[in-house]
Amino acid sequence: MDYDRYDRIRAVQWQGDHLRLLDQRLLPQEERWIDCSNAAQVTQAIKDLAVRGAPAIGIAAAWGVVLAAKQGEALEPALAMLRAARPTAVNLMWALDRMKARIAAGADAAALEREAQAIQDEDLAANRHMGELGAGLIAPHSGVLTHCNTGSLATSGFGTALGVIRAGVAGGRIDHVYAGETRPWQQGARLTMWELVRDGIPAKLIADSAASHLMRSGVVQWVIVGADRIAANGDTANKIGTYQLAIAARHHGVKFMVVAPSSTVDMATASGDDIEIELRDSAELLAVAGRRTVVEGADAWNPVFDVTPAELIDAIVTERGVIERPTTLAMQALFGS
Repeated sequence: MDYDRYDRIRAVQWQGDHLRLLDQRLLPQEERWIDCSNAAQVTQAIKDLAVRGAPAIGIAAAWGVVLAAKQGEALEPALAMLRAARPTAVNLMWALDRMKARIAAGADAAALEREAQAIQDEDLAANRHMGELGAGLIAPHSGVLTHCNTGSLATSGFGTALGVIRAGVAGGRIDHVYAGETRPWQQGARLTMWELVRDGIPAKLIADSAASHLMRSGVVQWVIVGADRIAANGDTANKIGTYQLAIAARHHGVKFMVVAPSSTVDMATASGDDIEIELRDSAELLAVAGRRTVVEGADAWNPVFDVTPAELIDAIVTERGVIERPTTLAMQALFGS
């Protein structure tokens, strides 16, 4: 695997005394970095989607705890503030619980810094391993469709679903890549296409509403997506629009793969019915790039995640292994009860 070609982007960078985040709201037009020197600034960056993607949110939050410790802030309020930044992605809570456990064990700022770095390093290693596992499921010369952004921008590097695509392209298993635009924040159009072009991977952008038509054409054999939370029965919360892709994939005989690190698995959540779905400001749907496109007086409903039932998922890929046709028993066998 040529990681020098396919793994060059680092959107979350620890600078020793502050955290540097690539502002993903401005891509691809502008590459601007945000420097965060305290936990409140990290929290705001997460809330504002300057940093996004479940693993990247967890990593950034861990560094936020380090900043709080270095600033001499009270750590319990800092942990609570960071935890409340976004409700759906379990990686955020997982990373903060890991940092909290180190605090309870008496860790000082230096030890917390080592723990945050370990979280980031482990995520990169997991992503590379998941890339190999997921690509191994794909027949040579396949076409794939992905949704939202699951690449280096959303993780410590390489990516989850996009990591599988990178590994599949490098290994000759994937010939065609399609990315859905992913309204309303257009992460597929703005971010995934930016990453693919930088890597020299030929890809085509499609409107979200073109996905079923694309599947019917026969050029796509897999839909490959990430996850923000995977429940104990295999139900998966991911970016809004994922559920309808899974329904369309099943109808057209296209396989559906979820790729996420084990930190995304929440065995304490029995099913997708128990996952809190984040609702964001309806204004996000009423404008594009800050310019209103909908008549004044109109309102909108803006859930930013949906839940795909396990029965529509052909494979869940984590760094611990692959679960094909996930069930509660299969999840328990790999992750415990």
